[in-house]
Amino acid sequence: MIRSVAVVVFDEVSPFELGVACEAWGIDRSADGLPVMDFAVCSPGGRPVRTIAGFDLAVHHGLDRVTAADLVVLPAMSREREVPAEVLDVLRAASARGARLLSICSGAFVLGAAGLLDGRRCTTHWMHTAELAARFPAAQVVPEVLYVEDGPVLTSAGTAAGLDACLHLWRQEFGSAAANTVARRMVVPPQREGGQAQFIKDPVPERRAETLDPLLGWIVAHLDEPLDVDALARRAAMSPRTFARRFRDETGTTPHAWITARRLHRAEQLLEETDLPVERIAADVGFGNAATLRHHFARVRRLSPQQYRRRFATTA
Repeated sequence: MIRSVAVVVFDEVSPFELGVACEAWGIDRSADGLPVMDFAVCSPGGRPVRTIAGFDLAVHHGLDRVTAADLVVLPAMSREREVPAEVLDVLRAASARGARLLSICSGAFVLGAAGLLDGRRCTTHWMHTAELAARFPAAQVVPEVLYVEDGPVLTSAGTAAGLDACLHLWRQEFGSAAANTVARRMVVPPQREGGQAQFIKDPVPERRAETLDPLLGWIVAHLDEPLDVDALARRAAMSPRTFARRFRDETGTTPHAWITARRLHRAEQLLEETDLPVERIAADVGFGNAATLRHHFARVRRLSPQQYRRRFATTA
């Protein structure tokens, strides 16, 4: 379980992505019932580092602090700067002892330089995925996703996707309620679906008179009902084809994927907060039966519903 977090920085670090890591892992949220991380920002020799914004950061920990970290975070760095050899060594050592590794945006290039993306699925900001693939041909670069987890290595896309990846780890390690609490404090959605394509193709979307917000709210309140595209299209007064296109434009994903994610999220809440049988929860969230619920939990959470309940239940 993640209890100790080390953020590795060197010259030309991005202060925004560094701030993402600090906000996600370095804040004392014990008043909200969350664990407090042993958190440190580390640099070679504990020396000050220059940011890409032109100011320096005072750093109080050297790379020796990384040797005890359960999670090592790489914020965005300059892609042109050579990675210090001691940084590469400490990252390889962290990987060898089983630590989790998380990169935000161009931090993936640091992991690539250490050889830690070889044979792994990974991503970075959509502007740099082609460069990442060219520089590290042994990596399996996945474009147009928010983050990719492959074993102990988690790589994320642009700045906001770094928050998504951090919340994913909070959810994975401490449960849905904990991730929701962290997200609420940061005033961000606890979980987003979709990929980067929505930001590439339509970075400044045209203003539309119509919106699916009322329908999305209705869906969340009726997860136990059949929610096929034809029925939802009729409710939205659209043809199925127009509805599917509008849905992807406004949510970044398909109706099926969006509804499945909401059903999973609601199932997590019920498993954490109630003693309802798994079969009843499956019916209440619209999966129909426990076998289907177990299938989706195994695919997405890599746990069975009962394992999830034992790990994260908040009921007495």
